Amino acid sequence: MNSEAGVESNDPNGGETAPSSTSGGTAEGGTESTEATPSRYESQKRRDWNTFLQYLRNHKPPLTLAGCSGAHVIEFLKYLDQFGKTKVHVTSCPYFGHPSPPAPCACPLKQAWGSLDAIIGRLRAAYEENGGRQETNPFGAKAVRLYLREVKESHTKARGIPYEKKRRKRSASAAVSGGASTVAMAVGASSTGGTESTDSGEGGGGGATTLPATSSTTT
Repeated sequence: MNSEAGVESNDPNGGETAPSSTSGGTAEGGTESTEATPSRYESQKRRDWNTFLQYLRNHKPPLTLAGCSGAHVIEFLKYLDQFGKTKVHVTSCPYFGHPSPPAPCACPLKQAWGSLDAIIGRLRAAYEENGGRQETNPFGAKAVRLYLREVKESHTKARGIPYEKKRRKRSASAAVSGGASTVAMAVGASSTGGTESTDSGEGGGGGATTLPATSSTTT
């Protein structure tokens, strides 16, 4: 199992938002310049991509993008669980399957299914935008799709909250914030030297979380 890297990671990605632009002030000669700003989706996708590349570099042994498989992507998703804010009850917990537990419990916090689904969607797009071929895209591997399905089903049972199709759009929007936050944690960990801070909410977009950098070990 891979206990990984100090790369900085919360819920799924809604639709891609259109790029916005900011008009600059009028220059002395009266010429107006327009500076394009990346959309939120593009910013999150770039951050996710940088986080994954950092994860590969810190992996023991180091991994190359060309040698990355669906199994490595699943290891990465499991690594991100440590930054999660979603309570997932174990089967022995008295609140297993209870949507609104009346009291706290010691069950672990994990990444919500929506966050992981959003992160994978962005990384799949980033892989191909950075020269990868669709047929060799590890983020689109069948093993990754099956893993996400298992996470979704297990979280539904553990939390007693079904993922309904009619609410998917809303959930997806929440996941964009969450997933970006999760990955931001990983990125921040490698660049800030190891101070831990957490943002509020279940993977909401409250801000990046910085975590101590660690080296990964493969068993």
